[in-house]
Amino acid sequence: MDNPNDPPLDEIQWRSPQTLASMGGLHSNTILFYFAESPFFERTSNNAVITSQAMNNIAMYHFIQTREAFEGRLKTMSGLEFIVGEEPAETGPGMGTGVWVIRKQTRRKRYQEEDEITVHASFFVVGENIYMAPTLADILASRIMTISSAISKALPAAESVRKWRPATGHVYQLPTNQAAGGRAKGQDSKEDTPLPDTAAKPAAAAQKNDEVPMERAAEEAFMAHMRHGGEYIDENAITGRPGEFHLSSTGRKVVVPLPKKGPDGVGAMNGPAPISTKVDAKKEGKSGRTPKSASTPGKLKKKRSKMSATNTPVAT
Repeated sequence: MDNPNDPPLDEIQWRSPQTLASMGGLHSNTILFYFAESPFFERTSNNAVITSQAMNNIAMYHFIQTREAFEGRLKTMSGLEFIVGEEPAETGPGMGTGVWVIRKQTRRKRYQEEDEITVHASFFVVGENIYMAPTLADILASRIMTISSAISKALPAAESVRKWRPATGHVYQLPTNQAAGGRAKGQDSKEDTPLPDTAAKPAAAAQKNDEVPMERAAEEAFMAHMRHGGEYIDENAITGRPGEFHLSSTGRKVVVPLPKKGPDGVGAMNGPAPISTKVDAKKEGKSGRTPKSASTPGKLKKKRSKMSATNTPVAT
């Protein structure tokens, strides 16, 4: 196919009822010549060479009378050829119109060894239709593309029903239409059960209103974790200088000093001050002694003059 805009050979179907009718139907002796009229055939193959020689040389005309003689002549030549790979199973006497398999291959002759055969493609002849079998690479590429297409559709569908909440984490909820369809496939009740609409609507509205603040708080917490995930900040700042650090706020209760007492022994907040009896008892026990007056002179302490032996003069 010379036109680049034509579809690939493995994507087309070819048939020619007029050609098949002129050959007397499809059978073993006409299968290769019917295939030679299709766009899958190559004019440079050995099949075209033998046919051209037989049409111009009467001595070689017997090679195109039967398929066995034609393929026997092909096996004596080297190069590109088309032969019947598999014949259809006989469904009855004289009924052999099934699936024919034709091989496109290259034959290379080797001295005193069997011929080296390289298969390039396979073709199926089903009734009047001829198809080209896809290659293994095309089959794998088609299967991989089908799988990737299914995955590309499944991932957005799964992402659309996924919801995340701080309390429950990731939750997948089925859409309403699928949930309703799933319930419809189950056992249906004869009578519809009435639902308390008045109680369901406020609960649903309250749940919907709570979802927005929770999702926003979760997003803010996640962003804070992404920014400061490895950092730690003290709630109580440290003040002071090296060696005398103090926490600005430790959470302890501040001790309030008591107010000073007045001259009459009555506190401004706590009332009259308690009287200590121990002090009075000690004073009464010591009352037998005469107190010292301020005018009584105390014992005079005599200072001793220290004289060193070195400084004492020697009497003469």
